[in-house]
This record gives sequence, structure tokens and C-alpha cells, in this order.
Amino acid sequence: MEKTSPWLAILVVLALIAIFFILFGINLLYMAYQISEPFSFIMTFFASNFIILISATLLLIFVLKIVTNIRNSKEKEG
Repeated sequence: MEKTSPWLAILVVLALIAIFFILFGINLLYMAYQISEPFSFIMTFFASNFIILISATLLLIFVLKIVTNIRNSKEKEG
């Protein structure tokens, strides 16, 4: 069985956390449309989009690092 890097486990956990925050941002966006006050709607809407944007960017970075880590470990084996 191949030896995996401990960084790979950390990256997977961070990717799962990023997925959680994406789902949290989507839920917050859904709740923003339930608000009747315009100022609160705008603030909640932009906050939820900001959470989704940052989480999606971090998820992309973590996935790319996981793929790079796996490719490097396969190249070292042969």
C-alpha cells in the first residue's frame, strides 16, 4: 500500500470545510430572499455571495493541490 502525505489528509479536511461554507452561503442567500427590509436584504445578499465566492476559490485551490500531490506521489513511484 502506498504511503500518503499527511498534507493530503489536511487538504481533504480543508476541502470539506470549504464545501460546508459554500452550502452555508447558499442557505444564507436563500434566507436573504425571505427578508422584506431592503437594507437587510442587500447586506445579507452581498455577504452570502462573498462567502460563496471565497469558499469556492479556496475549494478550487485545495482540489488543485490534492491533484498535484497525488500526481507527484505517482511519479515518484515509477
